[in-house]
Amino acid sequence: MSIVGLSAVDLLETMRSGDISAVDVTTAHLDVIAKREPEVHAFLHIDSDGALAQAEVVDRKRKAGGTLGSLAGIPVAIKDVICTVGQPTTCGSKMLENYRSPFDAYVIERLRAADAVLIGKTNLDEFAMGSSTENSAYQPTCNPWDLSKTPGGSSGGSAAAVAAEMVPLSLGTDTGGSIRQPAGFCGIVGMKPTYGRVSRYGLVAFASSLDQIGPMAHDTRDAALLLEAIAGHDRRDTTSIPQPVPSYSANLEEPLKDLKIGVPFQHFGEGLDSEVSDAVNASLDAYQQLGATVVEISLPYLSYSVAAYYLIAPSEASSNLARYDGVHYGHRAKDFDDLIDMYAASRGEGFGSEVKRRIMLGTYALSAGYYDAYYLKALKVRRLIRNDFDKAFEEVDIIASPVSPTPAFNLGEFANDPLAMYLADIFTLSGNLAGIPGMSIPAGFSSKGLPIGLQLQGPPLSEDKLLRGARMYERESDWKQKRPLLS
Repeated sequence: MSIVGLSAVDLLETMRSGDISAVDVTTAHLDVIAKREPEVHAFLHIDSDGALAQAEVVDRKRKAGGTLGSLAGIPVAIKDVICTVGQPTTCGSKMLENYRSPFDAYVIERLRAADAVLIGKTNLDEFAMGSSTENSAYQPTCNPWDLSKTPGGSSGGSAAAVAAEMVPLSLGTDTGGSIRQPAGFCGIVGMKPTYGRVSRYGLVAFASSLDQIGPMAHDTRDAALLLEAIAGHDRRDTTSIPQPVPSYSANLEEPLKDLKIGVPFQHFGEGLDSEVSDAVNASLDAYQQLGATVVEISLPYLSYSVAAYYLIAPSEASSNLARYDGVHYGHRAKDFDDLIDMYAASRGEGFGSEVKRRIMLGTYALSAGYYDAYYLKALKVRRLIRNDFDKAFEEVDIIASPVSPTPAFNLGEFANDPLAMYLADIFTLSGNLAGIPGMSIPAGFSSKGLPIGLQLQGPPLSEDKLLRGARMYERESDWKQKRPLLS
């Protein structure tokens, strides 16, 4: 039996039957990592010994008839912006190159309680700021479908690890599309939950009012399973929603009746690649054949999403990253003249160019005389964007759109054009500003064999509906079965 390539759901069933052990599963995936990581560069740290030790504990508990968690023996990769005891948490930055967290993030606590096997930390754009995983201080990650292409960002390592079958599950974070865009580029499922559905405790902050942790997997069954494990109220996160977590897997196979899908015409204008448009429209045709109603809708303030986001997110980043000064946290320069020079030298050496760019932009937007003109105005626009979504969801159940304007682009293509890079997230930013759940599911391939994603978004706390709606289409398509050709 081939272990690698099986879904987490199938792996769990096979382990329960006794056909394979957790050690078998972990060993098989570590072998794939050893073969494919030199090509893909998805990981910053691989904890082989720790993963095998966790797998052995699961096997002993199973043999003894003990109670096992919902992810018992399943390897999970963790984006290296989530604090994990026993493994580094670098945030893809030289600033935190030597940082070892003394505590686990809430989601790591939940994964350990679920008996998951934490196999390693994945690469990302530095401090999750980017759309291509090229801003990592350590290495760029390659798209498993074409090693000359980006896997997207900032959760590119987590997406590539799943797409290359190095792990069945991974965790990413999404501040402006950083789960959905790489999921779309790599042909997997990725979900950004409702803001507050998953605790941010132990997530190194980029933009606190936008960041959210979510699952990445080959299919919706696995995404639902992982979301169940990590969602829930946490008193240590004051933005955590005190609502019970439904069993997302329980009714996943039950299609949504009288499903009404809204399609914002603003997402189908200039700049959208024709192959992406064709794939999304074909997906909508498939939904209609399944009995759904598809209607055109308008989200009038959608066009202001990029401008609002790139004021709010950098402003919060400027505040959050102020702690990395060589004294409180992070890298300290060896050579400096005085205190001010030490701050400047430490931050200059520790941060990369994109992080510096966003800190400067945010600091300017928050400065005296400009706060009201920029940051405060952006917050008001954010409210209008949320109002657009609220009004739309009075008429439709789900909103569908492309995930990104194009399939995966070349590594280095936008290295000297940050504005063009920012536009790679033009269809996903609004979901973070509104705090609503959204997900990317595979919807086809370009003529060059690159995956294309379909984005589905729903009202707050509608993850169950989104997963069921995605599963309706997934059952009728074979996109999730396709895998990249790697050594």
